[in-house]
Amino acid sequence: MTTAPLVSVLITAYNAGDYLAEGIESALAQRGSIEIVLVDDGSTDGTSDIAASYPTVRVMRQDRGGIGAARNVAVSMATGEFLTFLDADDRFPPGKLDVQLRAFEADPSLEVVYGHVREFVSPDVTAEQAARIRPAVGYHVSHLSGVMLIRRSAFDKVGPWKVGLKVGTGVEWYTRSCEQNLKTTILPDVLLERRLHLSNNGLQQADHRLQYAAIVKAALDRRRLQGSG
Repeated sequence: MTTAPLVSVLITAYNAGDYLAEGIESALAQRGSIEIVLVDDGSTDGTSDIAASYPTVRVMRQDRGGIGAARNVAVSMATGEFLTFLDADDRFPPGKLDVQLRAFEADPSLEVVYGHVREFVSPDVTAEQAARIRPAVGYHVSHLSGVMLIRRSAFDKVGPWKVGLKVGTGVEWYTRSCEQNLKTTILPDVLLERRLHLSNNGLQQADHRLQYAAIVKAALDRRRLQGSG
C-alpha cells in the first residue's frame, strides 16, 4: 500500500478570532496525512488562545510582519511534500485535498493544482454592511493560494512570498510562478470557500491599491530582462 504523502496546511492569522475556529476545523476535516501550521502575526484579540485550543496544530506567534512574512515563517516550519495555504477567515470544502491529490496521482509530473472558489458573505454581516461589499461569486476559476496545492519542490523554484506588500501578495507570487512554467492543471471542483466581510484585507488596505501596478511593472521588467538575455 502506498503511503499517503504529507500535506502541510499553512494558516496565517491576524486578529482572526471571529472566524479562525471554522477555518481550522475545515482543515482538520480533510482526510489523509496532514499537518497544520498556524502563524499568529501579532494578533491582539483571542486568536492565539483559539489556536492553542487545538493540540494538533503547531502554532508560532510573531510580531506583526504582514501576510508575506507570516506565510514565509509557516513555509519554514512545514515538513510536507505538498503545501496549501489558508487565510484564517476562509475555509476548505470537504474533500479538497482528496480531489487534488488524486490529480497528482493520475499525473505524477504535475507540480501545482488549482481549481475554483466559491465566495460567501459572512453570516455575521448585516444587510447594511453587506451593501458595502461586492456581491459574492458562486463559482469561478481561481489561483488564490487557498485553492492551490503545490509540491514543496515547485514552491521552492518560485521562492518565498514577498514581504512588505499591503495588498497583492498572492498576485505577486503567482506572477513569479508563471515565469517558472510549472506544470499546472485547473480542476472544475470548488477547492476554497472565501468569506466576504468588512475586515477583508482588500477593503482594509484599499489605499494601497497602487501596489498592484508596481507588481505588474516588476513582472514586465523581469520579462524584458529575460528577453534581452
